[in-house]
Amino acid sequence: MTENTDFDFKTAYEKEKLKSADLAQRVADLEDKNQELEFKLNRIKSNPIWKASTPARNVMHFVIRQKDRVKNAGSVRGVIAKLKYKQIERKAKVHYGTESFPSEETIATERNARFEKMPLISILVPLYNTPENFLRDMIESVLNQTYTNWQLCLADGSDAEHGYVEEIVKEYQKDERAGRGEADGAGILYHRLEKNTGISGNTNECLKLASGEYIGLLDHDDILHPEVLYYYVKAINDENADYLYCDEATFSGKSIDHMITMHFKPDYAPDNLRANNYICHFSVFKRSLLDGTELFRSKFDGSQDHDMILRLTDAAEHIVHIPRLLYYWRSHAGSVASDISAKSYAIDAARGAVADHLRRHGYEHFKITSTRAFETIFKIAYEVEGMPKISIIIPTCEHMEDLKRCLDSIYEKSTYDNYEIIVVENGSTSKEIKSYYDELRNGAMSSVLKIVDYYEDKNNLNEDGSKPPFNYSAVVNYGVKHSTGDYILLLNNDTQVITVNWMEELLMYAQRADVGAVGGKLYFPNRKIQHAGIVLRLGAHRTAGHCHYGQEGMNLGYMGRLCYAQNVSAVTGACLMVSRKKYDEVGGFDEGFRVSLNDVDFCLKLREKGYLNIFTPFAEMYHFESASRGLDLEGENAKRYDAESEHFRAKWKEVLDKGDPYYNPNFSLDRSDFSLNVEGYSSLRDA
Repeated sequence: MTENTDFDFKTAYEKEKLKSADLAQRVADLEDKNQELEFKLNRIKSNPIWKASTPARNVMHFVIRQKDRVKNAGSVRGVIAKLKYKQIERKAKVHYGTESFPSEETIATERNARFEKMPLISILVPLYNTPENFLRDMIESVLNQTYTNWQLCLADGSDAEHGYVEEIVKEYQKDERAGRGEADGAGILYHRLEKNTGISGNTNECLKLASGEYIGLLDHDDILHPEVLYYYVKAINDENADYLYCDEATFSGKSIDHMITMHFKPDYAPDNLRANNYICHFSVFKRSLLDGTELFRSKFDGSQDHDMILRLTDAAEHIVHIPRLLYYWRSHAGSVASDISAKSYAIDAARGAVADHLRRHGYEHFKITSTRAFETIFKIAYEVEGMPKISIIIPTCEHMEDLKRCLDSIYEKSTYDNYEIIVVENGSTSKEIKSYYDELRNGAMSSVLKIVDYYEDKNNLNEDGSKPPFNYSAVVNYGVKHSTGDYILLLNNDTQVITVNWMEELLMYAQRADVGAVGGKLYFPNRKIQHAGIVLRLGAHRTAGHCHYGQEGMNLGYMGRLCYAQNVSAVTGACLMVSRKKYDEVGGFDEGFRVSLNDVDFCLKLREKGYLNIFTPFAEMYHFESASRGLDLEGENAKRYDAESEHFRAKWKEVLDKGDPYYNPNFSLDRSDFSLNVEGYSSLRDA
């Protein structure tokens, strides 16, 4: 046996050796071919005719690029929309940069402001071979704060070749601006470390210097807006905040006005934070949140901030987002802001931090994978617990082809087996649909499908026996009443399944005790987005609207938001899953909303009870929107929609006045593409 094994090994080795030699020869041949082509190309470029034709080629390439733009945007209208977005973005980069800095008058007012709470804020900055200009910019941004009761704690792990770091810090320690704070220990504190212990170790050394009630984290190459501490202390007083963060921008070069990206964030959203570290900068938190835990854990170096934020937000009671761009993250060679691959270990560290967080919350079985948006934007697949029964409720009237397409896609594509379908007939009269119902009752789907007629129940008729106007909410509630499942899945009859495990993708969230409604990603037949979460006050009626509406299906979305599951205020009733217990807890659908806004109202009732609503892009469907009922654009439909909108605004006035917590107030409410609302404003404080 041994001899035979040795023989096989030698044979395999010789074969691989021959393959390697063959590949080496092919590489050599290709290199020769490449050199030959380069020689020919250089001859062409040096030809006088080629040089003379340069202007014509430039025109041709311009035309080709415009055609590609139209193709990628979907239409000329799409190109125009994209150009307008870019124009708004260019204006915003100035609007949210140095133009937003306070005037001398404002600086004086804020410096003299007195709050009931005037906490000492210890800003921790680990230093390591920091370039001189970066170091000076960072320190200057702290010295220029309009709130002066701060403490800058610097732990320096720089090597001997960067001794200037210590000299610069000692220079700034003598600056009169460093002595404005009232508390003992205010100003600049510095400690030269015997050795560099990495990001986590150096930051933990900074913490040893700190004596403030609140701790802030600042990178050694970044810049703070002059008013960031002022706004934070105001929130500490107004909202009793114990964890605070703000919006931020990435910039390059010498000026913060050279912005690359601007990140306008939602308020605290736990599912967003699990999927990616959207909070990031500028984190300031009450020191007491660290009781019993470390600040940074070295095993998560590279994503130590994500790990820390997950732990501290779990412990915090009042997490406050300041929706202002107050932190400037410098992008340069080697920084994470420049390229995550510059620190590839950060990806594994981020995945580990999220896994550790999930285990603390009692999840034992899950899978964390990177998405197409970014390596550190994750899809989290929770384990479905057991095989609970799902009741799919489909209201329908006529439109046999739509219903057939929907039912066939469920039956033929779904990988989840334990479900029932309740078709709620409400007003069909055609022989075609009646015949189709007979087919269903006698066909392959008969074991999982039940057809109930809403108007056959006399309780659903007027006193004189006539049929009342269509009421989607009442029809849905009737369907749920006739269902037996543990989970309710509302589905429009003009939808079509794309994702085979769509039910599992919805169920893994609906099973969570803290989750209310879960909705999927819906496309128009042309693969443009119809639904990816609902935003309050978005649209002309200032009720609610779909974000990312009409964008290309493969778009990543604003900051990758089309690529991960996230918290939203509401999801569409065209595809909505919720546990029966929670459906009953909020009283089902409000029949006062006959046709429109009933799904948003339902989700807000869940939110009012403390549940999270979730949009997941991993449960995909086509939605032939309003194919059955038509749109609410004119005639009686428009009048009815106006009336329901007025009812909605009155019922949820207090909620609407506060704005959507998952949609930054810097975004326009007139556009669904996350355009910034900068038109008409001359400075940040006008917004």
